[in-house]
Amino acid sequence: MGIRLSQKDVEDLKRQGYSDREIHQAMQEIEKEELSGSYGKVQQQRGNDPRQNSQLSSFSAKQEDNLVRWQLELNDILERAEHILRGDVPKFEDGHIIWEKNPNPENNPLNAVGVQEIMKILSLYINRNKVLSDYTNKEINFKVFDFGRAVNNLIFMRDFEFGMDTEEKRKNYEMLVTELKDIVHDTYKRALDGAEKRSLREMISVTQATNTNAQLGANMQLNDQGIPNKERGLLNPMRYVKGKY
Repeated sequence: MGIRLSQKDVEDLKRQGYSDREIHQAMQEIEKEELSGSYGKVQQQRGNDPRQNSQLSSFSAKQEDNLVRWQLELNDILERAEHILRGDVPKFEDGHIIWEKNPNPENNPLNAVGVQEIMKILSLYINRNKVLSDYTNKEINFKVFDFGRAVNNLIFMRDFEFGMDTEEKRKNYEMLVTELKDIVHDTYKRALDGAEKRSLREMISVTQATNTNAQLGANMQLNDQGIPNKERGLLNPMRYVKGKY
């Protein structure tokens, strides 16, 4: 909740020499501190996130709020792929996806060896090195075609070793290869003509410009005459007013 000043509080502050601009800026500073405190409470509540009880993945990603990190951190894609390959069942709880073990693991198309081998391959294709590359559409089509053919041959030649040892499990063969090919294709498409690298560069430039402007604004607070205020920046008059409530 924002700070509300009575007319008497405003008059008291003005008698002390503070202008309307300075009072407004001081109120904004206190409100930002309150928002920061609220954010800290939310972070503490994350400890009770139901996803803490979800099935663990080798690629479980930390919860980050940094947009650039989120854009380049591809572990969440690998994590979802690993859960699906293992046959884990998705369940929604409090707006979050909870992965639970398959109650009928005998129906999983791949065993632990198969999941490990496929995930090892995916981790070589789904990473920052790929999305920050610069490929033409022709190069992407060739690479994805080559990958699809190779992963198809791998699963076909090692089907029993990977756990695909029944006719029922082999019904998932075509769909499994298609899903793996699509997830790799999507990764390469992000690097089409260097689009991801260019987008990241623009995002960093905007972030730096925003931070610089914010810092300049904080250092160049002006009074009513447009003169930089160098004397009253250290003490916030609202702390006295706020303390009364």
